[in-house]
Amino acid sequence: MRTAGPFPIICKDSTILTHPDAINTATIRPDRRFLLASPVHFLALGFGSGLSPKAPGTAGSLAAVPIYALLYLAMPPQLIFLLCIPLFALGIWLCDRTTRALGVQDHPAIVWDEMVAVWLVLAALPESLPWAAAGVVLFRVFDIWKPAGIRKLDHSVGGGLGIMLDDLVAALYTLLLCYLLRALI
Repeated sequence: MRTAGPFPIICKDSTILTHPDAINTATIRPDRRFLLASPVHFLALGFGSGLSPKAPGTAGSLAAVPIYALLYLAMPPQLIFLLCIPLFALGIWLCDRTTRALGVQDHPAIVWDEMVAVWLVLAALPESLPWAAAGVVLFRVFDIWKPAGIRKLDHSVGGGLGIMLDDLVAALYTLLLCYLLRALI
């Protein structure tokens, strides 16, 4: 496979994918062997949650919740929030490497971006189960819907940075809406 920037991508079967949506819907499916072949893939695929045959992004987001709970036992939310900065940077590299290995830009199985975004949301929201549930649900809504700004980022920024960035913006939309709701309640 060769790439010229994020597009076009020439697949092994000589198919040329030139549009981000075409690349996102390619049929390459990573499996357990791919997951366990490298610690990079293991992390990028959300410790295996990205292998979910249905809604891998939601599976990765849900898998992030108990991991957040473990982090919360070891450190305060403010520190988890700060930890998201190097985890975001690591995610750029992880997602880029895994994207290249899969030959597909932003494969649905790559869920490290969802996990870091959920950790960021949970760390920034008030510490309660209703806020945590609202945060995860709203994040998934924004991540799937991709309103203004997110869709443009998703199509214009390639590689690991693009994968991580659109979820960061979805997390920011989530936090903005949650804090607006909190002010009204």
